Amino acid sequence: MNKQRRRILIRSATAAAATALGLPALSARAGGEERAAAGIDVHIELHAMQDSVAIRPGAQTRVWRYQGKLLRGDADTLDASAGTYLGPIIRVRRDQRVRIDLINGLPESTIVHWHGLHVPEPMDGHPRYVIGPGKRYVYDFTVVDRAGSYWFHPHPHGRTGKQIYFGLAGLFLVSDDEEAALDLPTGPHDLPLVLQDRTFDNANQLTYLSQSPTGEAAQGSQHRGMMDGDGMGGMGQMMARMMGVLGREILVNGRPSASLAVERRAYRLRLLNASNSRIYKLAWHDGAPLTVIGTDGGLLAAPLQRDYVMLAPAERVDLWVDFAHWPAGTEMTLQSVAFEGGMGMGGMMGDAALPDGAPFGVLKLQIQHGGSDKPALPPQRLSRLPRPQPRMAVNFDHPKVFNITMGMMTWGINGRSFDMLGVSPLETVKLGTHEVWEFRNDGRSGMMGMAMAHAMHVHGLQFRVIGRSVAAATSRQQGTVRAGLLDEGWKDTVLVMPGERVRILLGFKDYPGLFVYHCHMLEHEDAGLMRNYLVKA
Repeated sequence: MNKQRRRILIRSATAAAATALGLPALSARAGGEERAAAGIDVHIELHAMQDSVAIRPGAQTRVWRYQGKLLRGDADTLDASAGTYLGPIIRVRRDQRVRIDLINGLPESTIVHWHGLHVPEPMDGHPRYVIGPGKRYVYDFTVVDRAGSYWFHPHPHGRTGKQIYFGLAGLFLVSDDEEAALDLPTGPHDLPLVLQDRTFDNANQLTYLSQSPTGEAAQGSQHRGMMDGDGMGGMGQMMARMMGVLGREILVNGRPSASLAVERRAYRLRLLNASNSRIYKLAWHDGAPLTVIGTDGGLLAAPLQRDYVMLAPAERVDLWVDFAHWPAGTEMTLQSVAFEGGMGMGGMMGDAALPDGAPFGVLKLQIQHGGSDKPALPPQRLSRLPRPQPRMAVNFDHPKVFNITMGMMTWGINGRSFDMLGVSPLETVKLGTHEVWEFRNDGRSGMMGMAMAHAMHVHGLQFRVIGRSVAAATSRQQGTVRAGLLDEGWKDTVLVMPGERVRILLGFKDYPGLFVYHCHMLEHEDAGLMRNYLVKA
């Protein structure tokens, strides 16, 4: 059968299956047809493209990146993030209607997921909506989410890890009236900080599973894990694909060995873990407490203090820091301190030079003269954040159970791996209801499921974490992370440590359709640890 006929048959079968599920057609927003500008507050042309940037001394690094062009909206809507491979920062206000035209200039299919946003199904970036090279996909949605630090990244099945690793990611920051009334730090004192780990070869090129962005074998690759060093490179690569890819260098906003100058005044630090698989345990080098004011879905009800915070892939945390607490000339270091229960053996195989859970520096902050000698305090009341009400769930007394499983070197949930349109009765929910789900990483699926942490993400909504339990066998490991787990506020990603069961409360409103939920350790997702859930009207 020739390739053209095969594509037609597959597309026809997919369309028939989608129709049976009551889903919109694949072409609902693809094709780039012109729409009336009336009612559009922000219009951006977003190009996914190949480029080269200077990241380290020497040769430029080939990357994939997003480049934006503002066609309509305030001048400060788009921050081009000059000098980095990271995509533009998009700043919008709640209730604005946004149109974004994705234009695929890559050599393979892609699509964009607006991570954390509550949008209609065709706008969410489900892998079934991927577009080929040279194609356009039109996003058109109203921002209904509260103020917060959201982000966007590609979401093609089986290639999400690769595309994000080579540079495709950007921040999507939402503001609203409630946040504006608080007089939080703004402008240069509101610092977005994107944390990633990467490995470069001897020619300054990024290597992902020993490949460059062109798909060719990297030259003089340094990406060697424990098994590679023993002459078992193939096995090492296979384990990295299954367990997660870790880089040897830590980058902040696309820069290694990052250092920033700050004034002696209050700052808002917006931290995003955009690493493929690495977990961070963030703390100040001098033991000063961290003041948390926001998580994935926006501001907390009130500030809270932690000695350290855990940040899994895709999680966000907003910190209030007043550098007037330290004298001018002080160098502060934000570091990741040691912990147990991360990627375990898989992490060492991914890269023995910097395994998951190892201590390392993340960012240096040089405190300058000037500012104030009187430290300021954050607002003691940040937002209206009602307590979660689990009893509103239709299944309050019998949570739906989602076991993380592994079989035949394939990840899954309840023994099922990703199926483009597949959805089970357990994964079918009713529009207008609430449910309690329980993610289990307690080893019932076997040793490999037990050995690793997972970052579980649900598309299309924000949820509340309502409970955790931990197996006795892993309680010692849990003790090295427990005090830093951020379950407060609205969440879209939750860290589930080995031996844990985590319960979340979800509400399905506004939009019927097919959405995905998955582990945001990207290699896990690409290897099957992703499933659909169907919201039925």
